[in-house]
Amino acid sequence: MQRVRQQVGLAQQISQKWNGEGITAAILDTGICLHPDFDNRILLFRDFVNRREADKCYDDSGHGTHVAGCLAGNGRLSEGKYAGIAPKAGLVIGKVLDRKGNGSVTSMLEGIEWILDNKDRYKIRILNISVGVGNIEDEEFEKKLYHAVEYLWKQGIVVVAAAGNNGPAPMTISPIATSQYVITVGCHDGNLKSDHLCEHYSGRGPTKSSIKKPDIVAPGTDIISCNGALKWNGRKYLFPYIKKCGTSMATPIVAGACALVLQKKESMTNEEVKRKLLNSADDLNEAWSKQGWGMLNIGRLLKN
Repeated sequence: MQRVRQQVGLAQQISQKWNGEGITAAILDTGICLHPDFDNRILLFRDFVNRREADKCYDDSGHGTHVAGCLAGNGRLSEGKYAGIAPKAGLVIGKVLDRKGNGSVTSMLEGIEWILDNKDRYKIRILNISVGVGNIEDEEFEKKLYHAVEYLWKQGIVVVAAAGNNGPAPMTISPIATSQYVITVGCHDGNLKSDHLCEHYSGRGPTKSSIKKPDIVAPGTDIISCNGALKWNGRKYLFPYIKKCGTSMATPIVAGACALVLQKKESMTNEEVKRKLLNSADDLNEAWSKQGWGMLNIGRLLKN
């Protein structure tokens, strides 16, 4: 995450001032484990898959824990090295995917409704969806999902969704991220050298309805963040961090940036956040279908 912070312009002097404190982000994913990097900032948890006891946090996949770490881990077990973008933000976590990363539109809809029910109580300002929903064969379910996301946005929540990993062909944006009422995040790693850069498989626009997507890109290759399978041996935690790749990792980096700008000016609407986010991005001189407005630039985002 140190590399990521440098790449998106999150200098140390900025992170010392802006850390997401007072802002709550919701995440719908595979759950979350009680990793020390989240200390007491997991405000609410609900399991929509296995229906386990409410508020008993768990993550039988690890994906959701990694995503949460990218957004709001404080790097406690790494002396800050692997801290997320908004290390003091509060977290509301809905488990909508099973241990294999599979889920249903029904679970997602339940999760969205739950977030709406708890929006005011927990002051939820952001929803992160690092879930690549595949083709939805039932058109009625697809419409319900789009309408739910649209309603969430119109209630003032900044919805940040992954473009998915089915690129690079055109029109491969994940269905849930094709809505104009989300900030769609693709993956790009700038000058990083690797044979497996996520930009090569990041979902590409436009959408089938000709909406220009993605909206923005952020790093997503070899991202080191919280490991949901860490172990305590009686003296210390073993394997506290793990490396993952994909638009799932790029998305919470952008969601974390949204938390910082909302901390700076809490009165901003989600439309204002989106506009400021996109207008401050760095043009990478790539096709719009690959980069949208460009690379996230947090330094410019928080300027003025």
